[in-house]
Amino acid sequence: MRLVIKAGGCLFPSGLDTDRIREFASVLKRLRRDGHSLIIVAGGGAGSRTYIKAARELGCGESFCDEVGIQFTRLNALLLISALGEDAYPVVPESVKELKDYCQSGRIVVMGGLQPGQSTNAVAAVAAEVYGAHMLINATDVDGVYTSDPKTHPDAERLTEVSVKRLLEIVVEEEASAGGYKLLDPPSVKIIARSRIPTIILNAEDSENIIRAVEGDRVGTRVTF
Repeated sequence: MRLVIKAGGCLFPSGLDTDRIREFASVLKRLRRDGHSLIIVAGGGAGSRTYIKAARELGCGESFCDEVGIQFTRLNALLLISALGEDAYPVVPESVKELKDYCQSGRIVVMGGLQPGQSTNAVAAVAAEVYGAHMLINATDVDGVYTSDPKTHPDAERLTEVSVKRLLEIVVEEEASAGGYKLLDPPSVKIIARSRIPTIILNAEDSENIIRAVEGDRVGTRVTF
C-alpha cells in the first residue's frame, strides 16, 4: 500500500523528545518491512511558530515568514531521516519533481514544506495526489475531527466519520475564529476532495494508532465522499 503520513506538531513539540521521534520511526520501519511504501510530511511544530513570530517582530513580510517556516519543517524532516537511518532516503525533497524521483528509491521519503503560502497539510495532500496514495493519514494530537476545537470546547463531539463537504465546513468555521484549531486547512481538504483520497485523521501520541489504521481498525476519523 502507498501511504502518505503527515507528522503533526505532537511529534515536534517545543522541547524535542528524541525518544518520541525514535518510537515514531520504529512504526514507520515496521510499515516498510510489511511491504508498504511511505512518504512522510513533517510539520513545523511549536518551534516553527516561535521562529515565524520572531521573523514578524523583526519586520519580515509574510512570504519570508513562510520561508522561515518551510526551512524549519525541513529541519524536522532531517531529524526523522536520522532516526530512520538506512530505511530513509537521505535527502529532503524540495519540489514535486524531487519527490517523484526520490520515491523511485524504494525507501521512506521524508519532506517538509514546499513553497510559501502552502501549509504542510496541503503538501501532504498534494504528495498523496501525486503518489496515487491508497491512504493519507493526518497524525495529530487529537483523537480525530471534532465539531469544534476540543481543547477549548469541552462539549465538542468527535466524529468517527465525516463527509468531505462537512469537513470543509468545519475547517472554514474554525479558520474564521481567532486561534481556531488547525487540524486541516481549506486547500488540503479541497485536494482530498478532488482526488477522493482515502483519509484518516488520528491521534499519533500513541504511534500504534497508525498501524491500526493501516490494518483497517476503526481509529480516529475517516473522511467519506
